[in-house]
Amino acid sequence: MAPTTDGGSSESATPTDPNDAAWRRFLAGEQSGSDEICTLYGPLVGAPGRVAIGQLGQSLDGFIAARTGDACFVTGEADRRHLHRLRALVDAVVIGWRTVRNDDPRLTVRAVEGGNPARVVLDPEARMPRTSGILHDGAAPTLWVVDAGTAVDEPIADHVQVIRVDDLRERPPSDLLDLLAARGLERVLIEGGGVTISRFVQARALDWLYLTTAPMLIGDGIPGIRFDGEDRLADALRGRVRRFTLGDDICTEFDFGSASTTA
Repeated sequence: MAPTTDGGSSESATPTDPNDAAWRRFLAGEQSGSDEICTLYGPLVGAPGRVAIGQLGQSLDGFIAARTGDACFVTGEADRRHLHRLRALVDAVVIGWRTVRNDDPRLTVRAVEGGNPARVVLDPEARMPRTSGILHDGAAPTLWVVDAGTAVDEPIADHVQVIRVDDLRERPPSDLLDLLAARGLERVLIEGGGVTISRFVQARALDWLYLTTAPMLIGDGIPGIRFDGEDRLADALRGRVRRFTLGDDICTEFDFGSASTTA
């Protein structure tokens, strides 16, 4: 799976996945208990109020793509399904403009059942390619967030709304979450790329982070999570942790909301 998006894949849901029926019951609110689906996603659904979730897939040595930008594919199909389930459980998915340029993602729910979230692109200078699919496909409401001083004079499709924000580059992630919540988008998935997710991690703005590692060593490439760290390991960012096997990959869930962030 591409590290932050589906990479524009046209694959549809696979009906033979053993969790499909459980997922449908889960979406319908008909399922309870300790099965895999409820165990993994129940806490997200049960969390009250505003929720910010991060998701990233990377190699064991911490890269989301090769140095050429090739990210096809870092993690596997099971992690792709996990990503699409997360999309189905939120109101909006957020990415940076570089992810749009590199991957041309759809940011829709296709690998599993569920509705499409609104799509939010952070793009201070409006550098997203005008041929990008999300500007034309009409698949979901799309918020193009640009700096207040940036001109956007291209024709915009009906499903795209330009949101102008003063000093966008300097705004903390909490301001973006406030902006989205004011539009009724309270459950938000920060999907990529590494720079965007790292900003939210650095600002302690995530309630959950799902970091999936694939059994590969890239050696040199585009880094995943990177932020200004602490001088002492005792002060490192921590959270309550659960781990799940997704095919050949390992997904580590950091729950920052229910545990102390420091040792």
